[in-house]
Amino acid sequence: MKKYRSYKGEVGKIAPNLLNRNFHAEKPNQKWVTDVTEFSLFGEKLYLSPILDLHSSDLVSYTISDRPVLRMVTTMLNEAFAKIPDGTNHILHSDQGWQYQHRQYQRMLREKGIRQSMSRKGNCLDNAVIENFFGLLKSELLYLQEFQSMEHFKQELVAYLDYYNNRRIKAKLKGLPPAIHRQQALSAA
Repeated sequence: MKKYRSYKGEVGKIAPNLLNRNFHAEKPNQKWVTDVTEFSLFGEKLYLSPILDLHSSDLVSYTISDRPVLRMVTTMLNEAFAKIPDGTNHILHSDQGWQYQHRQYQRMLREKGIRQSMSRKGNCLDNAVIENFFGLLKSELLYLQEFQSMEHFKQELVAYLDYYNNRRIKAKLKGLPPAIHRQQALSAA
């Protein structure tokens, strides 16, 4: 399996690395991470673009597309933005993929009051949480099942994302799934 690479542009010119590998968040909606991963099956490709909240590692939003286009990322942002007020001043961290360097993406973050953060070029450890999520997804879904078609894989991917967020318990979240932990933290605030 070949890794999807989307980097095009200048190193460090778009946004600083505000996250700086500090993956701890005291509460929801302080720090989010995003990236794109590629699945190649049956001579076809499928792309997943999620946002994870670092507080509970829950999926805030995601999009699935057969092409890695800007609309995939902007749709994901719009879905995430509908869940938070303007001016939160939290961080959204990504790698230096072309989608995250695009002016429209930068403008959307600015208008919502979100600070853009980017990894250093070629340093996957700067975005380790989302990379770990992709590894988990691939080891628990992609490598364990046989799929009849790309459409079948897509259905199973959507089902897995629901399972991950709403039913897959995590010890570090006191035995709760990410979405439940997030809801409890938001209602306590």
